[in-house]
Amino acid sequence: MVVLNRIYTRTGDTGTTALGSGARVAKFDLRIEAFGTVDEANAAVGLARLHASEGDFGGLDVMLARVQNDLFDLGADLCVPDTGPDTGEDPGFEPLRIVAAQTDRLEAEIDAMNAELDPLRSFVLPGGTHMAAALHLARTIARRAERRMVELAGKDGEIVSPEALKFINRFSDFLFVASRYANFKAGSGDVLWSPGKNR
Repeated sequence: MVVLNRIYTRTGDTGTTALGSGARVAKFDLRIEAFGTVDEANAAVGLARLHASEGDFGGLDVMLARVQNDLFDLGADLCVPDTGPDTGEDPGFEPLRIVAAQTDRLEAEIDAMNAELDPLRSFVLPGGTHMAAALHLARTIARRAERRMVELAGKDGEIVSPEALKFINRFSDFLFVASRYANFKAGSGDVLWSPGKNR
């Protein structure tokens, strides 16, 4: 259970912070950067959801609410480093990990939304409705989170689960399709890129 009865502890005043395992690391540590960027993407999704009342987005707000919770799961996964089976290290609790069912659900939601959309014949520009533009912003932050996670996974001694990497990749795909879906539901359609239009 999470208990947050004191918000400031002063323990981070010297530039370090605690992981879920209790280990202290610099606030610029790549693992902190990874789950901090996941948190940033989650905040951007929260801003996108503010626009749900502007139209009938076909249950998109419900999907976004679910994915926000999953993003906290992802942050929890990254916050407690997996030390691998051979270290003998025991954090004293079972860490929360992203599981395949969460990625599978994202794929099912992507497929359901995509089935209502016309095939793309050009890249799309971030825009259209307020919700679509906000979802595009969340998508770009999600891609940055993915880059940080992949970088972390490539670092000696660091483990990022394959399922967490799949989830963050699928999450940004979900946001791309969700942005198109938001524009479709609002009747505005895609904002298409016209290569070289202004040369």
